[in-house]
Amino acid sequence: MANNQIKRLQNEIPRGGPFGTASLQNLGISAALAHRYVKSGWLDKLSRGVFMFPGDSLKQEPTLCFLERKNPGIHVAAKTALYWRGFRHNLAYGETMILWGSRPNGLPRWFEDHFSARYSASQLFDDELPSGYAMSPLPQNPDGPQVSEPERALLEMLSEVGVHQEVDEARQIMEGVRQLRTKTLCRLLEACRMVKAVRLCVIWAEELGLPWATQARDAAKGKMGSGRWVTRLKDGSTLILKP
Repeated sequence: MANNQIKRLQNEIPRGGPFGTASLQNLGISAALAHRYVKSGWLDKLSRGVFMFPGDSLKQEPTLCFLERKNPGIHVAAKTALYWRGFRHNLAYGETMILWGSRPNGLPRWFEDHFSARYSASQLFDDELPSGYAMSPLPQNPDGPQVSEPERALLEMLSEVGVHQEVDEARQIMEGVRQLRTKTLCRLLEACRMVKAVRLCVIWAEELGLPWATQARDAAKGKMGSGRWVTRLKDGSTLILKP
């Protein structure tokens, strides 16, 4: 009987991703039986209620989908999302994956043990913006994890300038983001809470001659603030943004 359950487990749960107690229970495997499988080496325990197959290698996308089910709202964001959507072409080896979410509890230890990732719970947009706005799986993987669409990813990246994101690199990436959906970008600018992100988006778009610059400035009225915006960056330099 036990061998049959183990075979069923191995046949019905795909390799490459973690799985939880709910998946085991659907196969008739109780918490007590799962504990015995861990002790006997049929399962590896990642954390309480989270398992993987011994010797398996966790793959990025199914693991992210598992995280989403545990933490709705988590998504691939900022510079990483722009890369995944084809707006970056130079990816440093071992570069940290950027994830954003609405909960402050961050990433589980087991995830950080398997992937190089950074989590942000920044509330960049007003609460009136619909949950999941401008987030979707990649077109080539409709069952995959949620990824910020280019308009949202751009503002997420700009919000990190001077903190986690280098100024020059952000500007270079933005120079290649020429084709955006202006309606989506304008909706995000109207909902954006961060003056720095809004000003960088508008000012750099104008300086770089991006085709959506005029619409961005129109949408950002009331979000640009007044007077100069000055902040000291992590490297000790100063960033000054005029309205």
